[in-house]
Amino acid sequence: MSSPQRTERDVSPTKRRGEVAFSEASAWRDVGGGWQPLFGRFRGAGFSIEWHDFYAKHELDWAASFHPDCVELCLNLDGQGFVEGGGHRTEFVPDTAGFYHRKDEPLTARRFANQQHRFLTVEFSCPFLAKHLAGMEPMLHPIVCAAVKNCPCQLVSGSTVRLTASQQQIIATLRHPPVYAQAQPLWYQCKALELAMTFLLQPPPDQELFCTRQQRLAQERVEQVVFLLKQNLADPPGLEELGRRVGCSHFYLSRIFSAQTGKTIPQYLRQLRMDKAAELLRSGEYNVTEVALELGYNSLSHFSAAFHETFGCCPGLYPLKTPTQRRTS
Repeated sequence: MSSPQRTERDVSPTKRRGEVAFSEASAWRDVGGGWQPLFGRFRGAGFSIEWHDFYAKHELDWAASFHPDCVELCLNLDGQGFVEGGGHRTEFVPDTAGFYHRKDEPLTARRFANQQHRFLTVEFSCPFLAKHLAGMEPMLHPIVCAAVKNCPCQLVSGSTVRLTASQQQIIATLRHPPVYAQAQPLWYQCKALELAMTFLLQPPPDQELFCTRQQRLAQERVEQVVFLLKQNLADPPGLEELGRRVGCSHFYLSRIFSAQTGKTIPQYLRQLRMDKAAELLRSGEYNVTEVALELGYNSLSHFSAAFHETFGCCPGLYPLKTPTQRRTS
């Protein structure tokens, strides 16, 4: 299959009706090829899909990339950040999705330093959503409904949802579309609308389908498990105890956790431990042995092997010798 069509980057601002047109190119200048437009053009097609993959040496002003009169959806795989506006704040952590609305005034948003960031964004213009979601206003999230009607509204939802394994797979598919170039405009528009239907709708509770309710309950249980694991990474609850705490059998819990996250609970726990290990080592306040003990590793060699497998270097050399750091230094 041919490679995806690239968006026009609007490298230099242009005049339109006496004003300077918005350009997000400058917001991503420091990350270079870490910003990759995949398809669409916000001022043309009404939507644009962009992939981001970069290591942030310094805190990044993420808000500079948000188009005015836009609802932006972020599918966040790695790295942490936040979006804030109108007294509300949404925190993005790995494997979460959320959206926000920028009207005329900029929002406040940051991507944290010393982290690898991998996320996909879909920028929807409000006229595009108004056209394609016409008649669905009762099911739209209140922020989206107000945005398409151009009414005063809350700009940031204040919450995210956890990405399921199938939703993470959609990200990979968007980066490598399984259709020929001639079919890509329609294919990408359908995918953009599929994501809008998935994340921007909020049906009334009494109209929630049984399968949707089951999926929501499964996601809530998975989020509870992640919270419980984070509470005590060194000595987390066992599988049966986790099942008891979230109100289901440990067999069912294992199945829905893998379906939602794409990882088993032990695999996810190891990733949480490695993320915490990297955070502690970056702080400079812990040596390798202290970090290993802090996270429940009784064997330094087992800890070092897990760390090397995750980050590509020994913990004693982190973060200066990671593959990403070597490429960007």
